[in-house]
Amino acid sequence: MNVFKREMRANRKALIIWCIGVVFMIVSGMGKYVGLSASGQSINDLLAQMPKSLKAIMGMGTFDLSTATGYYGMLFFYLAMMATIHASMLGANIIAKEERDKTAEFLFLKPISRNKIISSKLLASLVNIVIFNLVTFVSSILMVQKYSKGEGVLADIAKLMLGMFILQLIFLSIGTAIAATSKHPKSAPSLATGILLLTFILSIAIDLNSRMEILKYLTPFKYFDAKNLIYTRGFEPVYLILSIVIVAGLSWATYVFYQSKDLNV
Repeated sequence: MNVFKREMRANRKALIIWCIGVVFMIVSGMGKYVGLSASGQSINDLLAQMPKSLKAIMGMGTFDLSTATGYYGMLFFYLAMMATIHASMLGANIIAKEERDKTAEFLFLKPISRNKIISSKLLASLVNIVIFNLVTFVSSILMVQKYSKGEGVLADIAKLMLGMFILQLIFLSIGTAIAATSKHPKSAPSLATGILLLTFILSIAIDLNSRMEILKYLTPFKYFDAKNLIYTRGFEPVYLILSIVIVAGLSWATYVFYQSKDLNV
């Protein structure tokens, strides 16, 4: 049995729906930029008067919304959220589905090891998030370039998409690890999404209160902050190393715990 092809077919419809959703978000989001761009600097003046809490919640930060890149930086806040939700749910579901759907006995009676099954599932998950990321990247380039008025956008969008891809890997691995260790497979997707929301809320709280800055290492959303990637430090080595450790550690946990897990059949 080719587990990789089986998982690609099983997740094809969901992937198409998610891709349509992210394209719609980019098209509609950048479409609103047309109206805002006519106001120019006045929009930035208006945003300067908004409460810091509201700007943090809406992902506006310190972006210059009079430029296409700045506006896209704000939009990236929502794209990253969408991408990570997809990745965490995909990771949890693809590991937990055999127990949840009572197909574990059928699958594991085949002449194939658990490690090979996990490898095939992880590879299918990786291909899914790569496709999602590429669709987001291409759609972003087309739409931002359309309204950029000659402004160079490729490098900035490429950095943001790379950051988003690493975020996807982190939350994918969180989802797979939770599903591999959980005794209740049906709850794995909700647990993974719950962790995602907690880290997302923490990232907003850090923006609101500088005294919480030390907690930034606990939320991956602060590792690849759009304003830092576009305007200041770019990719920081400490966050890249931390991301590699998280993904590698959780992937290892997925293999180890799933290998010794008593499956509910």
